[in-house]
Amino acid sequence: MKYLHTMVRVTDLETSLKFYRDALGLEVLRVREVPQGRFTLAFLAAPGDSQAQVELTYNWDPENYTGGRNFGHLAYAVDDIYATCERLQSHGVTINRPPRDGYMAFVRSPDNISIELLQRGDPLPPRAPWVDMPNVGSW
Repeated sequence: MKYLHTMVRVTDLETSLKFYRDALGLEVLRVREVPQGRFTLAFLAAPGDSQAQVELTYNWDPENYTGGRNFGHLAYAVDDIYATCERLQSHGVTINRPPRDGYMAFVRSPDNISIELLQRGDPLPPRAPWVDMPNVGSW
């Protein structure tokens, strides 16, 4: 058995790509449009780790997706949690659970999917402004 990917339904593919690709830093591996099924699939992965993929599924006919929190979360190890959170903020992403401990943060995608970010290796020393930032919303 081999893990292939996790599928997440998205309501706006371009907005989601701006989040997952531009802000979070994942690479688009391939995009497949399926006109007969009226959907588009975009497969992304962390740079250098194409084995762990997330599949964004965009259904062309509008749907309301609820219960995103029921999904749980996607988790990624990052080389510098502070730099990652700064990059996300520069793209307008709210840091729901700031990395006060130098180790863990949570953000949400445009479709309310929770994303956990974990510092690779040992936690970084706590530092401003992160150490004093409160939680925002839920993650």
